[in-house]
Parts: sequence; C-alpha cells; structure tokens
Amino acid sequence: MIRLLIADDHHIFRQGLIRLLADHADLEVVGQAADYAEAVSALHTSPADVLILDLTMPGRSGIELISHAKALRPGLRVLVLTMHGDEPYVTKALRAGADAYLTKENAADELAMAIRRVAAGGRFVCSAVAERLALGIVGSNDAGEQRHSRLSDREFRIFEMLVAGKCGWEIAKNLSLSEKTVSTHKANVLRKMEVTNRTELVMYAIRHQLVAV
Repeated sequence: MIRLLIADDHHIFRQGLIRLLADHADLEVVGQAADYAEAVSALHTSPADVLILDLTMPGRSGIELISHAKALRPGLRVLVLTMHGDEPYVTKALRAGADAYLTKENAADELAMAIRRVAAGGRFVCSAVAERLALGIVGSNDAGEQRHSRLSDREFRIFEMLVAGKCGWEIAKNLSLSEKTVSTHKANVLRKMEVTNRTELVMYAIRHQLVAV
C-alpha cells in the first residue's frame, strides 16, 4: 500500500483527488493539508510515503515546502501537482528535490502511474511538461539567459506576487516577513530583472508566459 499526503489549498480539488485515487486499491490517502503550516504539521505525524503538493498555497511557497519536507523526512517522495507547467516552476521544483512534476490537466491520466513510479524510487515528468522543457532547452541556445532564472526561490515567489498586483504589506503578511525584508527582496528582484518598476515586471512576465492573460 502506498500512503499519500495531499497538500493543496483548494478543498474541492482535494476531495476530487481523493475520489480519483479511491479507484486504485494500492493507493491510500492518509492526510490532507491546506497550507504550508498544516503540511509541515502533517509531515510530523503522517505515515505518508508520497507527498502530493501544489506549488501555490497560502504562506510560504511550495518550493520551500519541498526542501523542508525532504530535510524533515529524507525517505519521503514528493510529487508536484500544479497548474503551472512553465519551465521556471518545473526547474525550481526539481532542483528543490521534487521527484515528479505533473500539471493538473494531466492528473486524471497520469497521476496513479506517477505515484507508483516515485514510490518505487523513480522519477516522473508529465508529457506536456517534458515537451515544454525540451522546447525550452532547444530555444535557449539562441535566446541566452532568461532574467527570471537569476532569482532565488524566495525572490521568484515575490516576483510572482508583485506581478499579481500585491503590495508590500500583503506580501509580508502572506510570507510571514517584515515589510522591510520584502522591500529588500523587491529591490533585488528589480535589479536582477533589469527593470525599474512593477509594470515592466508584468510585461516581462507576459512575454515569457509566466502569467495567464
């Protein structure tokens, strides 16, 4: 039996996932979490073999949770299941220690197979993401370094929130940081991205398909 912990802030999605997995006799959901804090708490008590994780949740980022989960439970396997299929998200998740990466649009077809593969010690990237990664590698030969790749995980999270229109105090509250720390990170983001304001960040995000329009 493969024991699963689901971390996703959407209750309806978690319930749908549980119903989907109930069709597989060798898979059992033993815990749920709606945010970073709940996930960390569950990791201390849950006997889960595989953490199924969304990257976008309240509080600290899913990327940070991957690293923390791996440090806390070295034998735990982490499967990212998210709406984000773009290269920056995939690369950061895999570098943080994720063992599998799927988009939610592929969940019904590939999730059970991916769970079994990572539980057995393997790795898995869904077909849609694998194709995007391949195209990105081919295109990068001519495109050079993309500026968002210079950002740390925390800076990339703040970049996302700035692009989404959140102000300094909202980011500080969401990430449990001081406004001064957020201001410092914001300045670093602007410097590394070679822009001077939020509008230019948004335009960059749109050009590189880092945000839905």
